[in-house]
Amino acid sequence: MLNRIHHIAIICADYKRSKDFYVNILGLEIIKETFRQERQSYKLDLSLNGEYVVELFSFPDPPQRLSKPEATGLRHLAFEVDNLKSVIETLKEKNIIAEEIRTDEITNKHFTFIFDPDNLPIELYEK
Repeated sequence: MLNRIHHIAIICADYKRSKDFYVNILGLEIIKETFRQERQSYKLDLSLNGEYVVELFSFPDPPQRLSKPEATGLRHLAFEVDNLKSVIETLKEKNIIAEEIRTDEITNKHFTFIFDPDNLPIELYEK
């Protein structure tokens, strides 16, 4: 019935700041940027390694994201990485601090979390 996840949609509070984070810090590539005048809203289509993965939206005055304690809904966005320590060091140079590295008790793989400008948890999971 289903083939794969097509994309993840994220609503941000500060479009320029979030665009910078996803494009210049995480390295996603811009496919298309659209300003929708009637909604006073941007829609930014982003890809990772040529695959469409994220839609970044801005809207006037969106409510803040509930975070801790965790609320019902999307828990986090996860990206696979080859070398977790190397990625953490690269992000640190860009003033993005990762949590302590943890080990998945089921797979024994290493992972950590960072947070986007709106405090959305982003998991980095070692291949």
